Amino acid sequence: MAGARSTRASAAVERLKKRTGNTAYSMARTGDGLFYLSEAPGAPALNAPLELDDFVAYVNGLGPQEVKRISKHDEAFEKQLVRKKPGA
Repeated sequence: MAGARSTRASAAVERLKKRTGNTAYSMARTGDGLFYLSEAPGAPALNAPLELDDFVAYVNGLGPQEVKRISKHDEAFEKQLVRKKPGA
């Protein structure tokens, strides 16, 4: 299970690298399985060691956020959902 945990955390770091353009970001794990982020391998940690879910949330909140792309069809469908009244 540790591999899946690392994969989820490293995927969050890869998304951060894409959003910021900083490919030097590095993730590390402590001996007790907590995660932390640094701006480069060997650089000081940017956060206190965190559990997986907290680490992923922390990394996802850094840098510019991606705007969710939506198709015209999805937009029209969402508008239809808003217009429908319960019991109609």
